[in-house]
Amino acid sequence: MSTSQATAAKTGIIKGVDLVAYLVKDPDAQTAFYRDILGMVPTEIDSEGRGAEFTLADGSTFGVWKPDDGATGGAIMFAVDDIGAAVKEYQSRGLQISPATETPVCHMAFAADPEGNALIIHQRKNKV
Repeated sequence: MSTSQATAAKTGIIKGVDLVAYLVKDPDAQTAFYRDILGMVPTEIDSEGRGAEFTLADGSTFGVWKPDDGATGGAIMFAVDDIGAAVKEYQSRGLQISPATETPVCHMAFAADPEGNALIIHQRKNKV
């Protein structure tokens, strides 16, 4: 495990990314949100202020970037081991998040970041 992966593993309950892609208007505010509210540690920050990347415990990477054309949007599904504990923890940090819902294959709770991008906390069910 790399140093950045070890650091990411210690910072919170998010263990990986199941789906990612965010283009943002304000990369500094977005970086602060993912760092301060979700507890993710930036592993790379663009020296020109265009964005940041977060390498998660499973080695996947999530980024927030301001494109030159101003486009925004996206959705991300963050993997967790315990959806109930994750929802409670994020509520305690001030995140407006739905109660967990159950599907035949997973549990999900829905929220949004400061620019309205969909944020889904996701726990897969174990295959029997």
